[in-house]
Amino acid sequence: MMEATYTRAGFGRPVRRGRRPAVIVVDFSEGFTDPSFPTGSDMSAEVGACVVLLDSARKRDFPRVFTTIAHDGPHDATAWWDKAPGLRAFMAGSRAVRLDERLNRRADEALVVKKGPSAFHGTDLAARLTRERVDTVIVCGATTSGCVRATVVDAVQLGYPVLVPRECAADRARGPHDASLFDMDQKYADVLTLDETLAYLSGITAPN
Repeated sequence: MMEATYTRAGFGRPVRRGRRPAVIVVDFSEGFTDPSFPTGSDMSAEVGACVVLLDSARKRDFPRVFTTIAHDGPHDATAWWDKAPGLRAFMAGSRAVRLDERLNRRADEALVVKKGPSAFHGTDLAARLTRERVDTVIVCGATTSGCVRATVVDAVQLGYPVLVPRECAADRARGPHDASLFDMDQKYADVLTLDETLAYLSGITAPN
C-alpha cells in the first residue's frame, strides 16, 4: 500500500550512474561505532561492509572521503548541541572523534571535519568532489537517519546522483534506519545492496 502511494506520486525512479564515483564514509568514528559511548552502538557488520566497498574503490582509484564530527568547544557549537547534548563528547582530539581503525584510512584519503549533520555544510567537501571530477556519490556510514540522510539530501541539492548501499549504513535503532532507507530510496537516492554497488564499480571500465 505504501509503495503504491509513492509510485502514484511519481517517486522512486532510478538515478543515473556516472563513471567517476566517490565513496563518502560519514562519521564511522569511535563515538558512534563503539557501544561504550552513550552515542555509540555495535556497527561492526556495517563497518565491515564499508571496508569491502572501500577496497573496491581503492583498487580502481576512485575518490574516498571520510568525515567526522569535532568541536573545539562551546564557542563553535551550534543549536545541535542543545538538541543533542550527547554530541558534546565529540571534542577535537578526543577518542570519540577518531575514525574506527577497522576502516584502515590511508594517508591519501581525505578527512573532512564537520560540526553539523551534513558532510557538505560548512566544509570543503563539494570543492573536493569538483576537483576530483566526481559525477556520482556513494554515501555510507552513521547514522542512517541523521548524518547519512543529511549528506544524501545535500548531495542531491548539489546535483549529484546518489547511491546508498544498505549494508554500509548503520543506525542505533532499527525503526529510524528502515524508514530513512525507504524515504531516501523514494526521493533522493538509489538504495542498493552492497553486491549491486560493487557490480557498478567493477563495471566502470573507462579511464578515470
